[in-house]
Amino acid sequence: MKPYFEADGVQLYLGDCRDVLPALGLQADVVIADPPYGETSLPWDRWPEGWPVFMHGVSRQLWCFGSMRMFLGQHADFDGWRFAQDVIWEKQQGSGPAADRFQRVHEHVTHWYRGGWADLYRDPQRESGGLPAGLSRRRAAVGHKVNGGHLHGDKGSTVVGDGTRLVRSVIRVRNLRGAAEHPTEKPAGILRPLVAYSSPVGGLVLDPFAGSGSTLAVAREMGRRAVGIEADERYCEIAARRLAAAPLPLGEAS
Repeated sequence: MKPYFEADGVQLYLGDCRDVLPALGLQADVVIADPPYGETSLPWDRWPEGWPVFMHGVSRQLWCFGSMRMFLGQHADFDGWRFAQDVIWEKQQGSGPAADRFQRVHEHVTHWYRGGWADLYRDPQRESGGLPAGLSRRRAAVGHKVNGGHLHGDKGSTVVGDGTRLVRSVIRVRNLRGAAEHPTEKPAGILRPLVAYSSPVGGLVLDPFAGSGSTLAVAREMGRRAVGIEADERYCEIAARRLAAAPLPLGEAS
């Protein structure tokens, strides 16, 4: 099958991922998917029935964007996958039109896997904010005072003495309101930690709902190879133009 676009370790295919994937014979390090949630009456917002099953032979890790309503309604399609964890993307503005509910300013990103957890590639991401240098876990565990407060730790502590801690499961990143080229485009800031956590440099990232190419651009920026599939040719063209531009240095893509 001929790609719609191919350059710099990135391939983009036009079509339904359920039709395209069997012809490609891919083995990816991770699938990062942002499918239509099926929550609105918009013609493009239709859940692609059974698509997670098509990922079984493609990768042992899957990150999927969605809402609680979506995951509860489509849970049967995730049979064969084991739930690992979830991340909350907190946005600066809400997306729900209902006036009689809390304003929804978040989306879920669920992490699924197949096979043994210990056999997966995993690179837990860290950020500044851990224990000050020289403060051991043991001293933290007994309530060592730092800046007038107490730090508590135990065998499963996520903070260490290099001044870093595990990235938290709620990640605040501004959405692309007013700047997006696709109605559900995700910003690079929420995609980067998923790519980094689940794929090595030089590894392969698959996006079966590529949209305007955000995941593909981020994967390339971070030194990974990437394959995307998009059913709407309008967005394939947008993604191809985006990907044909010179890659930006790490940290500058959007």
